[in-house]
Amino acid sequence: MSKKKNFYLKGIHIFLLGLITSFSLPPYNYWILNFFTLSLLIIFLFKKRDKNFKNFFIYGFIFGFSYFVSSLYWIPFSLSYDENFKYLIPFAIVIIPSFLSLFYSFAFVIFRFFLKRELIFSNILIFSLIFSFFEYLRGNIFSGFPWNLFAYSFSENLNFIQINSLVGIYAFNMICITIFCAPSILYLNRNKKNLIGFFLILITSFSIYTYGIIKIKKFNDLNAQILPFNIKVLSTKIPIERFYSNLDNEEILNKLINLSDPQLNNNTIFIWPEGILPTINLKLLKEEYNFLFQKSFSKNHFIILGINDEENVNGTQKHYNSLAIIDNNADILFKYYKNKLVPFGEFLPFENLLSKIGLKSLTNNYQSYSSSKERKIFDFGKNTQIKILPLICYEIIYSGNLTNKNNYTFIVNISEDGWFGNSIGPYQHYAHAVFRSIEQGKYTLRSANNGITAIINPLGLAVDKINIKNEGTISINEIRSLDKTLFSMLGNKIYFLIILLYIFLIFSFNKSKNE
Repeated sequence: MSKKKNFYLKGIHIFLLGLITSFSLPPYNYWILNFFTLSLLIIFLFKKRDKNFKNFFIYGFIFGFSYFVSSLYWIPFSLSYDENFKYLIPFAIVIIPSFLSLFYSFAFVIFRFFLKRELIFSNILIFSLIFSFFEYLRGNIFSGFPWNLFAYSFSENLNFIQINSLVGIYAFNMICITIFCAPSILYLNRNKKNLIGFFLILITSFSIYTYGIIKIKKFNDLNAQILPFNIKVLSTKIPIERFYSNLDNEEILNKLINLSDPQLNNNTIFIWPEGILPTINLKLLKEEYNFLFQKSFSKNHFIILGINDEENVNGTQKHYNSLAIIDNNADILFKYYKNKLVPFGEFLPFENLLSKIGLKSLTNNYQSYSSSKERKIFDFGKNTQIKILPLICYEIIYSGNLTNKNNYTFIVNISEDGWFGNSIGPYQHYAHAVFRSIEQGKYTLRSANNGITAIINPLGLAVDKINIKNEGTISINEIRSLDKTLFSMLGNKIYFLIILLYIFLIFSFNKSKNE
């Protein structure tokens, strides 16, 4: 067989491994596939140890491209709603997975530098460390896109993911990679040192699972606290086309009010989705539609909603994607401006340059939103015992970047998931909310338009949920409170501490090998 043909066969092998790995993620959650795909990947890299670093770069790119193109195929859907953007669909299909794949390419190249055939266990640790670190970089540089880490394949395994309250998603992702690669040890080299490493991985896995069982039991044994307010979370199916057509705002508001079904004498907080009225802002809501709120709600009610806002900052008109809390007169009690904006969706990177070639943002009449640096917590009052941490849509995906404070009751996540179309995207988005609840030890109240609406407890369990196809409301009026989680206090510092532990183990096993 010619070298060229052999190289192509290797590429097909790697491509299939990346493709199959993508089915471990939500909504499929076939996490067991990763034991085969990542172990086979390690075996491949050990068996085909090309001296040419360029080949390892290509292997990483191919694996990453097949993984991302199959798990992120929904990205071009957001471009299909407006004729002005449809020409970008072929570019989105190729360019975005290609860019993300570069992180895997560099990870593979660096791993090749450390690769030594006889040190299987320590090399698996090295692979996990390097791979997870580039996943961390992917999630944090160039605004970050920490979507579809391998760890999210465990999103439905509550016992196993409770460890995230201690270590967070990036450290957990590194541990998961190690666990998934463990079977390769039994195939490549079953000497004493490697077998010790294999059993160390088994013990770690068992310990993680046991910790989860204990934590869940402890939580379920807690006494429930009754809240003075009932909180109703809305799930809606208002068409995404409203961003590009003049849908009747009064009609939308009446639909939201009817779904809310406010009882005038009951203390209630209503949570509506993100961007539900894209053609008006907070000022116009008060001026033109306050009569609807006065007619339907009482002084016992608060409404949380996603809506645009504008401010004049030093003579420049700034536009914001905001979460606002209003009363029954549509008076603003609180507003939060989104910190983490979606590139190309909500703002245009390098706008001065790219706007000259006709590119523009997808929403807000093609104007870029401005971002805020402040994430405020809102307190409903001493007698309510309710404080919320607002997160708008995409912001839920950023682990360790929510807040360094713990003095809130709920994470409120409002979202517009219609941009995903009829795809797997909303399920992946929802999985992030599960992990943020565990990391922070808080309930997440998630209101999604065209997505999954849910009340998620601090264990990552959906107390109540409405799937994508349905409208309606779910409510909560009692909670169980956990102590501060280790991760909520230290954030991603934990990840770097686990890296140091990995380095210690690598040097320990390498030293014992040399003795």
